[in-house]
Amino acid sequence: MNHLPTKSNFVDIARHLTESIASGRFPVGSLLPTEMELCDHYSTSRHTVRAALHELQQLGLVSRKKNVGTRVEAIQATNEFRPSLASLDDLIQFGNTHVRKLQDVVSQKIKKDLAEDLRCKAGSTWIRISSLRMDSANDRLPVGWTDVYIPPAHAEIAELVRHSPGLLISTLIEKRYGRRIEQVEQEIRAVTIDESMAHALQVEVGTTALKIIRWYSDAAGDVFEVSVSIHPAERFSVSMLLKRS
Repeated sequence: MNHLPTKSNFVDIARHLTESIASGRFPVGSLLPTEMELCDHYSTSRHTVRAALHELQQLGLVSRKKNVGTRVEAIQATNEFRPSLASLDDLIQFGNTHVRKLQDVVSQKIKKDLAEDLRCKAGSTWIRISSLRMDSANDRLPVGWTDVYIPPAHAEIAELVRHSPGLLISTLIEKRYGRRIEQVEQEIRAVTIDESMAHALQVEVGTTALKIIRWYSDAAGDVFEVSVSIHPAERFSVSMLLKRS
């Protein structure tokens, strides 16, 4: 790789790697150098290299897989966010790279329609934590809006959320209360964005979106968190790999 960027920030590194992919230096199907090799090459930190690789991933140029590496997927960038949420590890990685921009924390009495989504009794009270999810490497547009509902017994988490924008709320609950995620059930629906959310997500009213509901349960099977996320369709997709058992 020649013509090193003069500054070792992630934007310059991402641009340089993009040019290397476009020129055929790294053809489709090949692996980029390891994170440590890139750190040495660009004389920068692992955090900066990861941010640059994440930028390439968001552009659709590469995919990243644990114990495999960073694989070149295309020579032409797209403008879509395409995170893969096929496993709990993917979900945790999503939390690491898509920071939470806290909007509101309230105690909410649950009405009937919402109770059906949360699978709880209408009239019960939950703590609602509302946030915009922003891409850590590119904060121009929100990736989505998420309302997280937790029992009042875990109300202390609300303060921790303010200081840990990159951690999943379920991770904070595990650290504070020892309730470990045993299972996450996920349901995906097609919806349109209403007027109340269109402005925050910077889209037109009626824009197609994905509504993703996740129920987090512990080893006893008790649900201790429910998240309801709205993602504009052009900014987010969910991919899964199915194998014959």
